[in-house]
Amino acid sequence: MLTKLKNILSKPCIMGILNVTPDSFSDGGQFTCINKAINHVRFMIDSGAKIIDVGGESSRPGAKRVSELEESERVIPIIEYILKKFNVFVSVNTSHFSIMQECIKLGVHIINDIRSFSECNSLHDIIDSDVMLCLMHMKGNPENMQKFPQYKCIKSEIKEFFTKKISFFINQGIKKNRIIIDPGFGFGKNMEHNYHLLANLKIFLEFQVPILVGFSRKVMTDINKKYLPNKRIIGSIVCAILACIEGASIIRVHDVQETVDALSIFNAFISEKNLLHGTS
Repeated sequence: MLTKLKNILSKPCIMGILNVTPDSFSDGGQFTCINKAINHVRFMIDSGAKIIDVGGESSRPGAKRVSELEESERVIPIIEYILKKFNVFVSVNTSHFSIMQECIKLGVHIINDIRSFSECNSLHDIIDSDVMLCLMHMKGNPENMQKFPQYKCIKSEIKEFFTKKISFFINQGIKKNRIIIDPGFGFGKNMEHNYHLLANLKIFLEFQVPILVGFSRKVMTDINKKYLPNKRIIGSIVCAILACIEGASIIRVHDVQETVDALSIFNAFISEKNLLHGTS
């Protein structure tokens, strides 16, 4: 299964977002009913999502933590259903180790942790699995991350963060081919930080692991501050395509259908460019 997932990541693919939360910044409360969640998963898969990322705890600026029990009750039933009924890769978006353990037993393919597993007292069950692990950079935590974030040199600081994290995981016995990195757009970064990071995204290619990016409906996709989150589709798609140009492998989005259509054009263009220049 890991090999199949790695093959999919050989060119940019779409990760569809399923927030089963009441308070996410863009779609909070829309999919807390399991039937609505299932229908939305089906729609995202039919629209071209290769991965479904299920989250039960909001990470919007100012968000409060929820208990492990509450998060588990939100995510486990829908993850179990998706794995049984759909042919799609499943990612769980969590920082709670007990939920990671439960999801590994269920057969999830990716653990996507905005806190980069810093709250895990042990990695033993993770080490013994073949699940892929997404490490994300975040300055602070969701409660305080957007309160005047500052960097001396953002690209250098984040590069150093990933250097240390990847080295730590490899030393723990986790193979590098199981690691994904996410620079964390909007997590402890202002508008200038986000665009500087996007313009320098290629520096993270030297880690030789897939890069995941998440811009979808975030403030950075609405430079003129004109739209509510669910109207930020065009800006989100532009950022997604720019990230693909810079080497991103996974694009995490709310609006799967629209992003897949744009990505299809991008992939067709790149294929023709490669033929023109005799590369593959």
